[in-house]
Amino acid sequence: MFRKLIVFIRLYWIRLILISISVVMVGWMISFMIIGNANYEQLESFSRRNISAQMGQSLIMFIFVTLIQVPLSFGFYYWLMSGGAVGKMGTLDLKKIKVNVKMDEVIGMDEPKREAWELVKLLKDRTMIKAIGGKIVKGTIMIGPPGCGKTYLAKAIATEAGLPFLSSVGSEFVGMFVGQGAARMKSLFKQARALASLEGGCIIFIDEIDSFARPRAADMGFGGTTSNNATINQFLTELDGLRKAENNIIVIAATNVDEKDMDEAIMRAGRFERKIYVSRPNLKERKDLFDFYLKKIKTVPDGVNSSVLARRTLWFSPADIDYMVREASLIALRASRDEISMKDLSEAYDRIAFGMKSNIKMNEKERLWTAYHEAGHAIIGYLLHPTDDVIKATIIPRKGMLGMVAHRPQEEWYSSTRDDLMADIKLSVAAYVAERIKFGFTSAGVGGGPGADFFTAIRVASYMVRSYGMGESGLIGDFLYYSGSRWYGDQPISEKTKELLDKDVQQILQVCIKDVEKILLEQRELLDYFAQELFKKEELEYDEIEAIFQKFGLKPLTRPPIV
Repeated sequence: MFRKLIVFIRLYWIRLILISISVVMVGWMISFMIIGNANYEQLESFSRRNISAQMGQSLIMFIFVTLIQVPLSFGFYYWLMSGGAVGKMGTLDLKKIKVNVKMDEVIGMDEPKREAWELVKLLKDRTMIKAIGGKIVKGTIMIGPPGCGKTYLAKAIATEAGLPFLSSVGSEFVGMFVGQGAARMKSLFKQARALASLEGGCIIFIDEIDSFARPRAADMGFGGTTSNNATINQFLTELDGLRKAENNIIVIAATNVDEKDMDEAIMRAGRFERKIYVSRPNLKERKDLFDFYLKKIKTVPDGVNSSVLARRTLWFSPADIDYMVREASLIALRASRDEISMKDLSEAYDRIAFGMKSNIKMNEKERLWTAYHEAGHAIIGYLLHPTDDVIKATIIPRKGMLGMVAHRPQEEWYSSTRDDLMADIKLSVAAYVAERIKFGFTSAGVGGGPGADFFTAIRVASYMVRSYGMGESGLIGDFLYYSGSRWYGDQPISEKTKELLDKDVQQILQVCIKDVEKILLEQRELLDYFAQELFKKEELEYDEIEAIFQKFGLKPLTRPPIV
């Protein structure tokens, strides 16, 4: 209790002084009135009335200033300078900063968990680290895409280490006034030191640290850059200051951006000694996630297959999988059912991956045209793509699209061969060829900007020629230049080289179109049948698509084994 009192005084000594001054002033005023009352009766009537009026006016002004104006002014100034954030971070509330997330509850990130366990051991056994001459890890940063469990893992580290958990967000240190972010940073570490002295240690977690940790730059005259630089400088000072005393404060940060986009001084050795790279779950981890979340709800007996769901949800994050299961529960609830089925999960998947169904109503001609467009995609994707399965075909509008064919890799592939890239192009131009075969000309559905068929086809062909050395002319080199996170046109090259590159791109496109046209003409009966089935049913699921190709005795292409 005494230690808590000392910590409380250290945190709130300014407030205690202001309250004490107010109490002393009120006491002094009351004492003055009592002492002065003895001589008051001896004065003349006019003097007594004059003094009474002055004292009444003085009392009213004192009450107004002491009880109203000063508290309001101080409160407004404190709110203005802190934005409410410091008030929250500066409050010592041990109930709010205790977390209870067990490491066993962290699913879908096996490798980051192993890294985290090492950190927990370092926190628990500091004596052993000192004995071998090592230093306590003071900084750890988690880097990875959103929704993959970085915050959850940080809470699990705090729980397993038995330390209080101070959580903040990088945007809290970005304020309107110069120096505001630095002041908030000081307040956060001040509270951490107080907790560390009470609890034997403390974990500071800063989510989205990139909000203030971008590289420092010169101020252009508006003050914002100066404020950001001051915040970074204060953060670096606090990190280095942790080494002056053994208070066992650990800083864990999380970000979605690449580490090269962070300030070099923050990322250097000695600040964040440990980097934990978090990625989206693999096939096994996705299955574990589905098993974990499906245990929390009621499902149809023997009706939900987590292995199938795991294969279907390639590149899904743990947050996506959690949301998919919850959305399936809502779908079952709307249908007045208390158990969810595979159909509910499939519909939830469609909503996440493809968006809600649109209220667009196409006429019969547009529906038939769209059916042939998507049939071309589906047939070529099924027959020619070496890595992808066709899992759905639909002519129900979603996300502004009149129709869509969904395909997913059969397993994780992290690199592409020339055959894979050529298959991507053929898949993109297949709708163009199918429309030409059926109607003699094509629609605007093959173009229209990013994501459209021709845009995707020429983009892949351009990478093949300009970056991967796959053009027929034999030109070798990377003729694109990279800046930040986007590609920006050509490097400075001659006009003749540009012509050769453009020629190579067109040659790849023409070869792909001819190959697709040959196959669709040979499978004209399949094209018509698939399009008519899609026209009638509007949506074809994986099993229905498989049944159509089996009816025609066709099997999907698979990537040959690497020998």
